[in-house]
Parts: sequence; C-alpha cells; structure tokens
Amino acid sequence: MQGDLLGFPLRPTWLVFAMMKLIDLIRISLRHVYRQKQRYLGVIVSITLGTAGLIVVVIMGRDVKANLNQDLDLLGRVTIIKAYFEPYSAAHDRGTRPRWFQPATVEKLRRHQGVQQLSLAAVKSGAAVSTWRDKTQNFILIGVDDAFWELNGFDPAYGRFFDAREVAENRRVCVLGVELARRIFGHARVAGSYLPIDNDLYLVTGTLGGEGTATRVDYAFVPLSTASQRIQSVWRPDRVYIRCKGWDDVKPVADAIPQIVKAHQPSEGLRVEANWDHLKRVRRIAWWVELFIYLSIAATLLLGGFGIWNGMMAAVQARTREIGLKKAVGAEDGDILIQFLAEALCLSLGSAVLGCGLARVVIHLVSLHLNSPVPEQIFLHHAGLALFFSVILGAGAGYTPALRASRMEVVSAIRYE
Repeated sequence: MQGDLLGFPLRPTWLVFAMMKLIDLIRISLRHVYRQKQRYLGVIVSITLGTAGLIVVVIMGRDVKANLNQDLDLLGRVTIIKAYFEPYSAAHDRGTRPRWFQPATVEKLRRHQGVQQLSLAAVKSGAAVSTWRDKTQNFILIGVDDAFWELNGFDPAYGRFFDAREVAENRRVCVLGVELARRIFGHARVAGSYLPIDNDLYLVTGTLGGEGTATRVDYAFVPLSTASQRIQSVWRPDRVYIRCKGWDDVKPVADAIPQIVKAHQPSEGLRVEANWDHLKRVRRIAWWVELFIYLSIAATLLLGGFGIWNGMMAAVQARTREIGLKKAVGAEDGDILIQFLAEALCLSLGSAVLGCGLARVVIHLVSLHLNSPVPEQIFLHHAGLALFFSVILGAGAGYTPALRASRMEVVSAIRYE
C-alpha cells in the first residue's frame, strides 16, 4: 500500500520490510563473526594484508618504476636513446642534405609521448688542441647543453658542471674527463684552472669520472652555444640524447624517432641506438619480480579464502543444533543459506575494508617519500575493485559451507551432540 504523509510519498511496505530484514541479517552476521573473532583472526589478517598489498602494488607500481628509471647507474642507462647522423661522406651533398637536427625536429621530439628529457650535442670535426707547459694534447671536444649531465646521470668527480646560466651567456667554461685532466695537468683536481683550447682560454669548472662515463673520461666538454661562436668548426647539433619516462617507453620512442625526423627534414644517415641488451635484462628481472609479488598477493588472498571456507565449515559443524532448531520453527533452506553466506561476506568484506584503510596509509607514506601524490579518484577506483573482489572471494569460499548448512535434516540436526 502506498499513501501520502505531509506531501511525501510512503515507500512500499515490502521495501521497508526487505530493508529491515537486510539490516537484521547484517547485524546478526556481524555478531556471529565477532563472537568467533579468535578463530577468524588469521583469515582477517590474510585478507587485510592481501588487499592492501594488491592496491599498493597496482597504484604505486608506475611511480616506483619511474623512480627506478631515475637511477640510471642501477639500470645501466637503459632508458636513454641516442640518435645521431653519421659523418659526411662523398655520397652526400652538404648543401642540400643537412646532417644535423633542425629546431622543428628537436621540438617535435621533445614533445613526443614517452620522452622525459632531451639534450643536444655536437662533436667537433677533427681533434681539438691544447698546449699546457709546452706540452700539446689532442682530444675530442664535445659541445653540450646544460641538460646533458642530468639526462645521463653524471656526477662530477671534482668541482662542478657548467649550468644553464653559463650556457645561455656563452661562457668560456669547460669540463674535462678525469683521464684527460691527468694527462694535461698531472692530476684530476683542476677546477678553477684555465686551459687553452684551440687558441682560446677556458675556465675548467670540474671533471667528469666514475661509473657509466666509459670513454668520456678522455673528452672535453664545452657549452654548445659557446662552441658555435668561438671554435672554428661547423657546430650544429648532430646528435640528441633522449631519456624516456620508463623502460616500457624506450622501444616506442626509438621506433618513432626516424618517422619524426623524416617528417621535418632529410633523414639520410640517421642512426638510433639504445642499450637493448641491458633493457631486455632489466625488463626480464622486473617481470619476474612483479610476477613474484602478484603470486605472493594471490597466495595470501587464496589462503584467506581457504580460511573463510575452513572457518565456516567449523561454524556449521558447531551450530548444527542451532540450525536444526531454526528449521523446526519454520526457517527455510534459503534462509539458512543466506545467513551463513552473509557471515562469510561480512568476514571477507570487513577484512577488505581494513585492507583498504591500510593501503591508504601506505600509499600516503610512499607518496611522501617519492614526492608523487596519488589522485584520490585512482585510489577510490582500485579500492572499489578490491572490495568487489572480496565479495566474490567471500561468496565463493562461503557458498559450500552455507549450502551444507541449508541441506541439513531437521531431526538429525536437533539430535546432534
């Protein structure tokens, strides 16, 4: 029956009755779970930790991977791509086929999806010459921008690298590889010294050395802007270094570089290099680590599901007389089935809610450490999926014990000791 009270329509009586019945069912189920809390403690802990671990791994996996990608020494610089033009040959016409990266090409590469950072460089054609105390040294001279150091993950062995301001102001500064500094000066602590390079005087700001520098310890580096003005050579950026956002972006970016270059300028002689062997090894290791983590989480959740099944079977056994008495006073098989199924769902869903709360705390702490806050809607989305999974887990684990309880014979259940 539906009426009207003070202008507000009354809900149908069947709906009110259903809601009252549902509330009573939840209250009774929670009370039974609470009474058996010691029995279910291991189950609650397993599902809580499994749910929290699943949410944290899925949400924070991308940020953790991005921070691992920042540690280029650890990963063997697998996220760096080098694109360059081969040196001129007689088969190429310098006048009609530019062999350097045009500004439009560089800008398109910089904005490409998956590119985190880009650095331009140029190598002087022919050896650079420096004379120090009547000793002449020939070496490779490279013009680089200020992003070169960070992109490659370099740290100065001594002193410092020249910065963006010195590059913008075309300062006569340079960085020497440690081996080159030792050959010229006799030692590597040469920051603050002046070095003549091709009849011009440069201030040495620091030296480059350490892991990952390879043959660069014999090179000298000057600002690309300074080299283009003061050194007698064709100083055009004939190579770019690209650091990708993650190791999953390396192949798509590497495949896109020739197409981007070809769309904006001639691409004859273009070469694209990446550390494919190291990348394959890193991805294989990461895959096995992720697989191990997900299998551990799945095992924890399955253990929780088995705990629900085992606990509910024990509860059905212990409450056999109770089930018989309920059936004797008119309870249907479906009522018994729903009651025990509701208890399993309350146990699973309640543990998952605790797991979501724990995951929120862990994600907040990890986000503070990584300085990468997680949008709230992303957490709510994954928390909702985790709760949905917990409902399936509880229903699947609790169905068999609930079905067994609903099919008990009344007389034998009442007589059970």
